[in-house]
Amino acid sequence: MAGTTEAVNDKPELKRASAAAGVEHVASRLNMVQLIQLRWFAVIGQVTTIAIVSIVLRIPLPLPQMLMVLACLIAFNLGSQLRWHEGRPVSNRELFLALLVDVGSLTAQLYFSGGAANPFAFLYLLQVILSAVLLEAWTTWLIVIITSACLAGLSLWSVPLTLPPEHNSGFFSLYVQGMVICFILNASLLVACITRITDNLRRGAAQLADLRQRAAEEKHIVRMGLLASGAAHELGTPLATLSVILGDWRHMREFKNNPDLMEEITEMETQLQRCKAIVSGILLSSGETRGESSARTTIKTFLDRLATEWRESRPVVSFLYENRLAQDLPVVFDSTLKQMVFNILDNALEASPSWLSLVAEREADGLVLTVCDSGPGFAPGMLEQVGTPYQSTKGKPGRGLGLFLVVNVARTLGGSVVASNRPEGGAQVRVTLPLAAITLAEESDDAA
Repeated sequence: MAGTTEAVNDKPELKRASAAAGVEHVASRLNMVQLIQLRWFAVIGQVTTIAIVSIVLRIPLPLPQMLMVLACLIAFNLGSQLRWHEGRPVSNRELFLALLVDVGSLTAQLYFSGGAANPFAFLYLLQVILSAVLLEAWTTWLIVIITSACLAGLSLWSVPLTLPPEHNSGFFSLYVQGMVICFILNASLLVACITRITDNLRRGAAQLADLRQRAAEEKHIVRMGLLASGAAHELGTPLATLSVILGDWRHMREFKNNPDLMEEITEMETQLQRCKAIVSGILLSSGETRGESSARTTIKTFLDRLATEWRESRPVVSFLYENRLAQDLPVVFDSTLKQMVFNILDNALEASPSWLSLVAEREADGLVLTVCDSGPGFAPGMLEQVGTPYQSTKGKPGRGLGLFLVVNVARTLGGSVVASNRPEGGAQVRVTLPLAAITLAEESDDAA
């Protein structure tokens, strides 16, 4: 049992670690998408600039070489778009290599268009700032060193440009105009890219904070479950002993000949069974069972029996149960699912002892259970915090865990819980569970 419990307790930790890694991968992939989009903008800018310089300004350029660099950049970006469109995780090294390709293409274009004398050399700053935002520190410094070396090399080796003499002074100087255009371009791209990248990082940080909050809540509940299950296990031994003693008394002559004593023994056995049921409920709430296992049944049979058992064991005045499932499917239901539905119904009964309803229906590939009552409903603040522990409208200590446990069971099965207030008054809790999580796979395949 200990080994089984440890394995079960390890699964939430693995899921949380996997979810946290998934959040980081999504943020990094979105950042890579931003780089791809920025590269398309750079392609358009290079084509436009080459066309204006060659056709409008009539400045001779080594077009075959520059167009070759441009074609290589387009091919690389197409490959990147196809690769990262699949949603793969992006590492720091891959982001670094992508920025390195951008630096290389910019260096090649500058080499064929004047080198360091070209005002668009200031675009190196864009690569450095993007690396500072996207990359780890050591790779950022590598980008700084590489861009500095490229700029120094361009000041020594480059293909010179032959500029018209009328553009050598004042604002009409091509260098000054290019520098102004480069500044506007740098500023605009930085604002757009940094804003979107910051939004990606902020969303990722918010999701990680939510995961940490869930982990803290679940850890607290696990501790409570361990305490409850330990106490329940300790109570199991004396309850079993009492059951044996009562069984022996029932067969003793002194008790068999005394109807009053036999009646007392029967009542004691009834109360003992009730204590055992309470212990079983504690163990179920903590994720264990007392000799019980998942049961094969059909979805209609399970829900009908559940509704009947709850109605007969609770002092409800009016309980409306509707099973709107058209198709009966073979399923496996664990006792925890039964306890989850009982928790919802018990909460509704405390808020509305006179009337409540349970409706079961199918929507697409999911089982939907809707519980309604005619009580005061949820407070606005409660609706925003449904599924967090210790949120209760009953004002009693120790309450507020029912819906938290319901939400966590549904979440474990891949489902969801939505609470709302009914327009005619009262509350409504809607639980959606994917049928794939409870349907018997082997029998479904045979039926197909």
